[in-house]
Amino acid sequence: MSNANDKKNTPGARELTVMARRLVTDQNTLTLATADGGTAWAAPVYYVFVKSAFYFLSSPDSRHITEALQNGQAAGSVHAAASTWQEIKGLQMNGEIRAVKPGLEAVQVLRAYLKKYPFTTDFFKDNQSLDLDTFAKRFGVKLYGFMPSLVYYLDNQIRFAFREEVTL
Repeated sequence: MSNANDKKNTPGARELTVMARRLVTDQNTLTLATADGGTAWAAPVYYVFVKSAFYFLSSPDSRHITEALQNGQAAGSVHAAASTWQEIKGLQMNGEIRAVKPGLEAVQVLRAYLKKYPFTTDFFKDNQSLDLDTFAKRFGVKLYGFMPSLVYYLDNQIRFAFREEVTL
C-alpha cells in the first residue's frame, strides 16, 4: 500500500526519462513479442537506440518479423540483470516494427550499431563495405526498427511495483 511519502519520493517525469534512457543505453538486448492468433512468441535481439526507435538486424523470414509485419503490432521489453526483486528495472513497450530501407537512416543506424557492437566487423573482410546489402548477403538479414508508441519504465528501487509511462 502506498502512502504520501511514496509519491513525494517519486522522481519527476524528466528524471524518469533520463533513467529510462540510461537503461536503454546500458543494455544490449530487446525482447520482442508478437502473436499470431492464440499463440504468442518472444525473440531477443541486439539493438541500437537511435532517435526514439530500437533498430536491429533479423531474418525477414523469422517468426517475430513475419508476425509483426502481418499484424502491424509488437511488444518489447528491455531490462537490466537483477538478482533480487529490489533490483528489477526495465521498460515495457508496445508499438510497431517496420523494415528500414537503404538511405540516410540506414547509414546512421548501421554506424551506431557498429560502434555499439564493434565485434560485428570480425565477420567481414578488411575494407569491405558494411552496408545493408553486405549484411543481407553475409547473414540473410535486413534492418528493422521497433517504434514504441507506449513505454512504461518500471523500477523496484523506487518502490515495489513502480511503473510510470515515459517518453523516450
